[in-house]
Amino acid sequence: MKEIYLDYAAATPLDPRVLKEMDPFLHRKFGNPSSFHAPGLEAKDALDQARIRVASLLHCEPTEIIFTGSGTESINLALKGCARVRKKKGNHIITTAVEHEAVLKSLSYLEEKEGVHVTILPVDCYGRISLSAIEKAITKKTILISIIFANNEIGTLNPIEKIARIAKKRKIAFHTDACQAAASQSLDVKKLGVDLLSINAAKISGPKGVGLLYKRKDVQIDPVVHGGGQEWELRAGTENVAGIVGFAKALELAQEEKVKETPRLEKLRDKLSTTILTKIPNCKLNGDPKNRLPNNVNISFRDIDAEELLLLLNKEKIYASSGSACATHTSEKSHVLTAIGIPESYAKGTIRFSLGKETTDTDIDKVISVLEKSVNQLRQKRYTP
Repeated sequence: MKEIYLDYAAATPLDPRVLKEMDPFLHRKFGNPSSFHAPGLEAKDALDQARIRVASLLHCEPTEIIFTGSGTESINLALKGCARVRKKKGNHIITTAVEHEAVLKSLSYLEEKEGVHVTILPVDCYGRISLSAIEKAITKKTILISIIFANNEIGTLNPIEKIARIAKKRKIAFHTDACQAAASQSLDVKKLGVDLLSINAAKISGPKGVGLLYKRKDVQIDPVVHGGGQEWELRAGTENVAGIVGFAKALELAQEEKVKETPRLEKLRDKLSTTILTKIPNCKLNGDPKNRLPNNVNISFRDIDAEELLLLLNKEKIYASSGSACATHTSEKSHVLTAIGIPESYAKGTIRFSLGKETTDTDIDKVISVLEKSVNQLRQKRYTP
């Protein structure tokens, strides 16, 4: 029986082309980039070239790229680093109710420990933020706006360019979590107009354990990790050369191949969501039905326990998720589903299918067939005295 992996929003398989580029730095070319000898200089050159390649894709300068250990670390550096360096200017940060936990928990920490005031804006039933709400929330003490590019649970895309214009007009720093957007959306930071942007490699068929923060050169932040002078003295620690080299290759492939891959995934996504909504009663699609990630299908089934449904799918070697993989070890209702007003009877039966490079039309047919039988089985069990 073929395995059907539909959890690409949580983790992606390492592309063989990425592994090939990483391979020399996993054993033979092991030098420390800070060492002034041949192996060290070789590692430094690889690091510099990876930074140049990434900067080219983001349309920025190499000195504006800070490599980190994850998307979460990048977000922490952006939010905490910006808040601390700007505390004399103000202490107000604006975000939304549907951000990744890395954003919400970082801001909660700043609010509790460092006196930052955080405004969490509501979203509509599709997870969309109101531009007028952002403008109304701005005060004289607002120093930062952080809004997610593409929602990791429901796939809704936000109008980043428009939000950036609002922030720029009021001379407020703007950060976006673009971790889920990197495989399908343009990351041209000049066009987007962002000051700070976070992405990671694990979501684009790159290695785990590496991310980056784009920081516009005239935006100041304080470091969060202290030690050596790596990454422009903003992220201490010996650089993960193999991971960074792999990240650069993965990002190149993702941006090059998205032209063909995006419409292919959109077709499969729409087939999956439309057929589910047609064949299975009492279910609903979450997120913006049109302006969403090409690989995201988030569906809520009424009167279904998501864990029970996932177990049935797992038996058929179909692997999906009940929400964000970063928050699946809690029984609490997803904060994103709460924010968009999904009733409890639907929310507890929410499944996120996220498609990827290896997803085929035949896979979608199999998923629909198994899903329909599984939902019927669970409902019959529930309603049978």
